Amino acid sequence: MSQKRFSASPVFIFCTVGATLLTLPMPLWASEVPHELGTVLPLWSIIPFVGILLSIALFPLLAPHFWHNHFGKVSTFWGLVVAIPFLLVFRGAALHEILHIYIADYIPFIILLWSLYTVAGGILLKGKLRGTPLVNTGMLAVGTAIASWVGTTGAAMLLIRPFLRANAYRKKKTYMVVFFIFLVCNIGGSLTPLGDPPLFLGFLHGVPFFWTFKILPHMLLVACLLLILYFILDYINFKKETLPEREKGEEKLKIVGSLNFLFLAGVVAAVLFSGLVHIGHVKILGVERDIQSLIRDGVMVIMGLLSLKFTPWQIREENEFTWFPIQEVAILFAGIFMTMIPALAILRAGEEGAARVLIASVREPYHFFWITGGLSSFLDNAPTYLTFLNTALGRFFAGVPEKTAVAHLISQKGIYLEAISAGAVFMGANTYIGNAPNFMVRSIAEEAGVEMPSFFGYIIKYSLVILIPMFVIVTLIFFR
Repeated sequence: MSQKRFSASPVFIFCTVGATLLTLPMPLWASEVPHELGTVLPLWSIIPFVGILLSIALFPLLAPHFWHNHFGKVSTFWGLVVAIPFLLVFRGAALHEILHIYIADYIPFIILLWSLYTVAGGILLKGKLRGTPLVNTGMLAVGTAIASWVGTTGAAMLLIRPFLRANAYRKKKTYMVVFFIFLVCNIGGSLTPLGDPPLFLGFLHGVPFFWTFKILPHMLLVACLLLILYFILDYINFKKETLPEREKGEEKLKIVGSLNFLFLAGVVAAVLFSGLVHIGHVKILGVERDIQSLIRDGVMVIMGLLSLKFTPWQIREENEFTWFPIQEVAILFAGIFMTMIPALAILRAGEEGAARVLIASVREPYHFFWITGGLSSFLDNAPTYLTFLNTALGRFFAGVPEKTAVAHLISQKGIYLEAISAGAVFMGANTYIGNAPNFMVRSIAEEAGVEMPSFFGYIIKYSLVILIPMFVIVTLIFFR
């Protein structure tokens, strides 16, 4: 697999879209964006989004060789299917939407993932850690506990390789990685705005930093049930395996590359800084960005570069570090972000858009839990969270300034915000694309030789069987 093949695809996406943009008259670059764009988009405009999801689901199963060699071209194809007609029909408004989702969402998203992936890849746990049921359950519990403080991506990238190495001798490992995705990549990020992007977005819109501890009971219930179930499954499978004998002179456990913990702290501090400090705004190609967010992105890039500079490459080699997982995520999500533009615009239009029937039917707390979670399983959970937060604010406190309305929602209708928050974070575990670390963990596991289920296999064999019953229990206990 050549480095050139993977890097060419995103370049091709941006060059092709850029060439299309240059065919537009220059005044349109500054066109005012109509707020009603989501109200005029038909429901069938989400077909390319469905197309790229089906491609991710079916090609690895039906044509694995083709997918492995050409997934970048497939992502490019679906992105252009949206971008070209979108630009030709809506022109300046479409251009603004495309620039906005890449400048304000995609680029910060990739910077965060790249920095955490790079820094965590420089931390190596040496020594022989044996994956017994107790050890594995303990590692999952630790990952779940720290995910709210270093982010689900940070916790996942920090622990997935030690977790896989500890279980290298085990024959059945698929379910282990799936539970890792459930717990470390999703459920564990429920308690602070540092844990998962939707909660951070809520923090920026006036939700107090520690308010999300309100969903601690929900998180503990699901996490404990999953850990207990995992231990039982792992114990049953462990009894069927032969534990290798310890070798003489076996190296004791130790952490190498610990300087990267400082860089990891720098990434976390940068994220927190962007939410606590308000400096001002600048416009980049007509897209408004907070200066503090630009500083955050710059600091995260610096932390990643410092990690590359001061971590001997031998440590990364021993850690089986490669660039492929982050490249795969960058390429596929470049297409996903483009194709989700119509879906997000329709959702933002609320009852004035093509999804009016769906939006109008969302009234009870459990409605908000399931609709926010269901859409977060396939769409970016941050804007989905914001959409239904605004739906709740408009329904109960119409005309009230946002900060005041959020305060009223918390004090008077807090259960609705709990439902939105829990749905956005928990149900990101339902699919590989529900949260970015899901996809990265799957890619790392496959590189390590673990046979992972297909897109639909993951949903049918694991999400529907394990997660959905647990979310029903959460609904009955907390959101009736």
